[in-house]
Amino acid sequence: MEHITLLLAIVIVTALVFDFTNGFHDTANAMATTISTGALKPKTAVAMSAALNLVGAFLSVEVAKTISSGLVTEAGITPEVIFAALVGAILWNLMTWLIGLPSSSSHALMGGLIGATIASVGVSGVNGGTVVTKVLIPAIAAPLVAGIAAFLASRLTYKIGKNADEKATAKGYRTGQIASAGLVSLAHGTNDAQKTMGIITLALVAGGVLSPGSNPPMWVILSAGLAIAMGTYLGGWRIIRTMGKGLTDLQPQQGFAAQTSAASVILASSNLGFSLSTTHSCSGAVMGAGLGRKGGVVRWSTATRMFVAWGLTLPAAGLVAAGSEFVTKQGDWGVAAVAVFLIGACTAIWFVSRRQVVDHTNVNDVSADAEPAGVVTAAIAAVTPPPAGTPANDDLKTTIPAPAPAGSEPTQPATV
Repeated sequence: MEHITLLLAIVIVTALVFDFTNGFHDTANAMATTISTGALKPKTAVAMSAALNLVGAFLSVEVAKTISSGLVTEAGITPEVIFAALVGAILWNLMTWLIGLPSSSSHALMGGLIGATIASVGVSGVNGGTVVTKVLIPAIAAPLVAGIAAFLASRLTYKIGKNADEKATAKGYRTGQIASAGLVSLAHGTNDAQKTMGIITLALVAGGVLSPGSNPPMWVILSAGLAIAMGTYLGGWRIIRTMGKGLTDLQPQQGFAAQTSAASVILASSNLGFSLSTTHSCSGAVMGAGLGRKGGVVRWSTATRMFVAWGLTLPAAGLVAAGSEFVTKQGDWGVAAVAVFLIGACTAIWFVSRRQVVDHTNVNDVSADAEPAGVVTAAIAAVTPPPAGTPANDDLKTTIPAPAPAGSEPTQPATV
């Protein structure tokens, strides 16, 4: 590490900050259903997830190789480019966390890296074949495969247990949820921590510290694992609420099916070097499990807003990263200006989040007063209007008194 410059040190610290935001942004992937069904208490769940994320970071480096030497060409990539990419990814993570939408930290990072690379060296700096085969195709396939698997698994669990005692069955599946949630956490550490390992390795190659094609050094693996574990322990309570209660109502059987299906997809992709989104996989599994129970429903207004956020992730992070790269190219003052902008934006988002606090004490509360709101929520809702004839927000129901005819007894409240 003796050749690390000040700029390279800034890039490494920023990468670990991204890893930290990745941890609390994606905690919902592993623990939302476990918390919503009562299988684990919220703080216990995130502590367990944090420990297993750390363990998972040491299991493989295949995804890190995809990020460090597959997505973009190493020639012409400078530490400034990587810094700009991280700025775009961090800001998108924080904005979607603020409004409680499960979006992909992985795609935010890759979108930022692609945008900054194009702004620096042009389209030729991006390996289009790798983007298609190891990013875009898994982005579509992962939620579909996980959703279908969770749907079938939910149907099977209800069919097997249709004559069993309901309380005993629920208790057994809650125990199974703890094990499956642990598997998802392990898979998340294996897949997502590697992305930060890959980006730091790419920065070290760009700075001349490592030779092209090198594997992540042990100190990179350890620091990335610790950063994502600490972020996970903080708990992304806003997104946990959306995943656990906002998309659908899950019973323990469905939660177990969703988590097991998602973990299988994530672990398989990690071994193949596919940099898929754990958020996409887990969200698809939750929706599949929601439809797998007879009478189960998915709240499609929430799902549609989530899909829009997924579609915006790559271009939004890429545009911010491209703008940041333009400024950083101006020299040291440009890097300093982007750093100040990032710190200021992060601080502003944190202060806005304090207006409506969501934490372990109210994570399962879906009352209107507790829902995150703001300009960004309104913007996403504006481009995803509900179908004609449906309420504007089917996630929440409000009970109001129905008017009674003069002289008659008051009627029961009507639900709208």
